[in-house]
This record gives sequence, C-alpha cells and structure tokens, in this order.
Amino acid sequence: MTALTLDTAARAAAGTSAARRRARTAAWSLLAAALLVLLTGVALGTGQVKMSVWDALRALVGVGDAGNVLVVQEFRAPRVVSALIAGAGLAVAGSMLQRLFRNPLASPDTIGVTGGASFGAVLMLATGASQELIPLAALGGGLLAALLLGGFAWRSRMAVTRLVLVGLAVQQGLAAAVNLMIVRFPAELAASAMQWTTGSLYGRNWTEVWIGGTAIAVTAAVAVLCHRRVAVLDLGDDSAGGLGLNPNRDRLLLLLLTIALASLAAALTGPVAFVALAVPHLVRLLAGPPTLGTLGLTALTGAVLLLSSDLLVLHVIPVHGLPVGAVTATLGAPWLLVLMIRQGRLPQRSN
Repeated sequence: MTALTLDTAARAAAGTSAARRRARTAAWSLLAAALLVLLTGVALGTGQVKMSVWDALRALVGVGDAGNVLVVQEFRAPRVVSALIAGAGLAVAGSMLQRLFRNPLASPDTIGVTGGASFGAVLMLATGASQELIPLAALGGGLLAALLLGGFAWRSRMAVTRLVLVGLAVQQGLAAAVNLMIVRFPAELAASAMQWTTGSLYGRNWTEVWIGGTAIAVTAAVAVLCHRRVAVLDLGDDSAGGLGLNPNRDRLLLLLLTIALASLAAALTGPVAFVALAVPHLVRLLAGPPTLGTLGLTALTGAVLLLSSDLLVLHVIPVHGLPVGAVTATLGAPWLLVLMIRQGRLPQRSN
C-alpha cells in the first residue's frame, strides 16, 4: 500500500512538473511572438522614410499612405520576411541536429552543411548561371556535405555522437575550396561571392522569398510531423527498436530532412553563423527539455535573433554594407567556446 501511494505521488509530481514546463513554454512563446511583431514593425518602419510601428504594419497589408505601402511592401518586407523564415528554419534545423547527433555542438555550422551550401552557391556564381539557380545549388552543396560526412562516418564506423569532429573537417575543407574560388574570381564576382558566403539579407526580392520560403515552410512542417519519431529516438536505439522504429534508417531519413531544411535556409540568406547552434541551447535554458512546444519556441527565437541582428547591421553599427552573418558570428563565437569548454569537462565530472 505504501509503494502504491509513493507511485501515485510520483506520478502526480511528474504531471505537475510537465504542466509547469508547458505553461512556461507557452509564456515564453507568447513573449517571443509579441517581440517578433514589435521588431517586424520597427524593421519595416525604420530607414530614410520613417513611419511608426503601427503605420508600418498597416502598410505591410496594403493599408495607409500609398508611399508607405510602396516602401514597405517592395523594399523592406522581402528582407524582413527572409530574416524571419531563415532564422526560424536554421533554429529548428539546429535543434533537430543536436538531438539526432546527441551532441550539443551539432549544428549546420559544425557538420559542414553551411560550408556545402556556400560551395554550391559560389560554384554556381563562378559559372555565370542565373541568380535563380543559386538556391538550388546551395541545396545541392548542403547535400554534398551530408554525403561526405556520411561516407567518412561509414568507413570509420564512427559513433553518431562523434560525427561533429568529422563535420568540422568537412566544413573547413569546403571553406578552403570556396576561398580558393573567390581568389580566382574577377573583382566584380569576388565581392558578390564574399558577401554571400558571410551571410547577408541584402537585395532579397519577393521571388526568392516565395520560392525559398515555401520550400522551408514545407520542410519545417514535415520536420514537425516527424517530431514523435525524434522523441522515440531520444530514448536510445534499443528502446526505439522495441517501439517499432528502425533506428538507423529513421535517423538517416531525419538527418537528410534536417540537412535539407538547413541548406534551404542558407540558400535564402547565405550561411548565417551560430543561429542554429545557439538558439536551441537558449530555449532549453528558458523552457526545459525539448518537446513539440519548445520546437515552436525555437522557431520564434531564431526569427527574433536573426531579425534583431539585421536591425543592428542596418541602424546601429556604423559600418556600411556589413553582412548580418558578421553580427551573429560575433555573438555566437563566445557561446561556442563556452559550450566546447563545458563538453570537455563533462567526462571529468562523470568520472
């Protein structure tokens, strides 16, 4: 009778804890959504033609002064929407990769995906192909990086938790190839390629937003639908197999899906650094262990981070033409150092 009472109390405590986590996630999500709306209004209303946040949001839906509507819809909105979509896509991809690799250092930046996307896009620039083909080339480059990573891992039979080390090597190798191509470029192409490889929102148009945004939205929706499989894989391969999954096959398919999401986001804005790495850690710090609710919060937080970084680039930092990737890299580099130090200490603590 005592054991039954203790079991009931434990279940009640677990239910209360889960309810508190859900409430905390909902509260942070509402706060992130409100901040996102505010930042969107500020981004749309700030510039040579100034307007209030309310007027900017009204102009976004075609209401208000005709001049404001033209400025917002044709010149500012594509850049803002690109930041929101790409930031959310990168953050979700980073969260999925960290869970699938079971490594908090895993992200598109550290496993070679963004390096592959840069390689594909710069190679397309080198051939003089149409700008509309660059997103497709970036996607192909990201998948190429995934194939290289998978090939090295398969030959060495490396554990999934250690694949980040191979990914770093792939990333650096592809970055060296990109730099070599840029050095060989004519001056007018080198400037464009250099800006793209750093990560920039400059010059986005509605065609790119609709194509890239639709692809990212569809891929992200599939990732959300597959969240239950990721949660089962979190239990370990033996438990996942007992629950009817094929761990190796399902993990490979989910990895390909996540890499496609990260590559599409990089194709829209360039390889913006550290959004995918930092945001999942921040969300875990605020809302606790990963759930479907925290995945939505991750998307909102990624959009907030990239849009706020772009606002810093445009209106705060006095450097003309600075790419947004330079700001996110500056913010993310110390974070990566802290994570690597913590990872290095974990085995010592467990011993």
